[in-house]
Amino acid sequence: MVKPLAKNTKMEKRKGPVMLVIMDGVGYGKYEEGDGFKAALTPNLDALMSEWPTVSMKAHGTAVGLPSDDDMGNSEVGHNAIGCGRVFAQGAKLVSNSIASGAMFEGDTWKKLTGNCAEKGSTMHFIGLLSDGNVHSHIDHLKQMIIKAKEAGVKKVRVHALLDGRDVGETSALEYFDPFEDFCRELSTDGFSARIASGGGRMVITMDRYGANWNMVKLGWETHVLGEGRSFANPHEAIETLRAETEAIDQDLPPFVIAEDGKAVGTVEDGDAVVFFNFRGDRALEITKAFEAGDDFSEFDRKRCPSVEYAGMMEYDGDLHIPAQYLVSPPAIDRTMGEYLAASGVKSFAISETQKYGHVTYFFNGNKLGKFDEKLETFEEILSDVVPFEQRPWMKCADITDRVLEVVESGEYDFIRMNFPNGDMVGHTGVFPAVVCSMEALDLCIGRLKKAVEAAGGVMIVSADHGNSDDMYEHDKKTGAVKTNENGKPKAKTAHSLNPVPCIVYDPAGKGEYKTELKEGLGISSLAATTLEFLGFEAPEGYDSSVLNYK
Repeated sequence: MVKPLAKNTKMEKRKGPVMLVIMDGVGYGKYEEGDGFKAALTPNLDALMSEWPTVSMKAHGTAVGLPSDDDMGNSEVGHNAIGCGRVFAQGAKLVSNSIASGAMFEGDTWKKLTGNCAEKGSTMHFIGLLSDGNVHSHIDHLKQMIIKAKEAGVKKVRVHALLDGRDVGETSALEYFDPFEDFCRELSTDGFSARIASGGGRMVITMDRYGANWNMVKLGWETHVLGEGRSFANPHEAIETLRAETEAIDQDLPPFVIAEDGKAVGTVEDGDAVVFFNFRGDRALEITKAFEAGDDFSEFDRKRCPSVEYAGMMEYDGDLHIPAQYLVSPPAIDRTMGEYLAASGVKSFAISETQKYGHVTYFFNGNKLGKFDEKLETFEEILSDVVPFEQRPWMKCADITDRVLEVVESGEYDFIRMNFPNGDMVGHTGVFPAVVCSMEALDLCIGRLKKAVEAAGGVMIVSADHGNSDDMYEHDKKTGAVKTNENGKPKAKTAHSLNPVPCIVYDPAGKGEYKTELKEGLGISSLAATTLEFLGFEAPEGYDSSVLNYK
């Protein structure tokens, strides 16, 4: 339990609520071409940035707890940083450190899984995203685990590899699959066998989140576990064939099964071990539930549920302890802004649509699924449409705004936080016109919120968790020129960017307590202290500095 916050003596609390608006995936682009945010008509945001205190903030790499500044930020670590006001070592870094030190392989879970397979002569399966995107997983982690599994006496490894095309190039799958197949062949000596057994696009199978589309998990189960689906002799043939037939980018490629003599090479059977090797939790929970829920599972007909030793790369839900077994402990995030506000009697309202609802609640509260105080906190989810985001790029931003305007008018809440997913979810599609549309829809909503904040005498802080919509084309790193595809058109980029994000302070009731020039060089973790100061409190000891420069 934390103590109530001390009063901020430098600035008087405003009459209205403090509103934190997180524009998911919206940053300051490095290149003019391909910057969907800059290309959009955004008069409301333009006015805010030109007329009100604005500064750029770091939202990637070490600023959000990732191993290096070559690592893209993401929504999970971004909301962790925003919500807890400091930087914690995050999933990718924790896993890399655990592998490098050997701690993972000395752990009870790893020994139990490998020992099970070595003793029974059963198969060890690895399911996850095969890329070096370092947002959900990293291929190097998988390679090290396979090497160590062989050393531990496991004789058979099967990999169920999900295509990325989202945190890496949209059609880069063979850059990972082909060398990985070579790696498996070279390692398959002395009675040891490793190979890819199934696959499919991450936005088609297995990696659903927040219960948005359980059919994805059903397809993943049928593909990975049951070995059902269209079969191919090898992954290269599968990817090239399906790509030619569907013209889909990697993340949208249909599922496939690798088979020999008409039989799948890697079905999951009783006595096997299964590791879901993604370290990020949101898209790991549902497939984990399918393995662990037993007879209580009702989301789809699993047809057959093998008895296996299952483990996740990390504990994906610290409150519900999911999964029961995991290889690396997640960061222990404490003293979050939400906990302090609850201890201080502040009423809070959090809202987003399904795609980012967990980010503005679970991740914002330090990977805590529940609430700190049921009476003081309200969480509201607007159900997302189950359609490709490029077909409805405005998503639910208007619905979120409608509800927030009602909340502001009610006067019931001191702190309102929201996430608009448009810039990220539409940005991942790689469809530039859709991204521009999504930004313009978002801007209309910002304009509506601005009027409501002014009428209520409140404060609106507009920022983001990472970039994406601001960098929609692949660029040559040396020349900056846009890369083109075989048709001479710009090559779409579907991954997050390394760009900084805006921090805009709209404070129409301000009394000049702070300078119009905000502090520079800070990361998005500083949004917590900034928010707390506007709520009338001093930031807790150890929190990263507010952006406010007091006079």
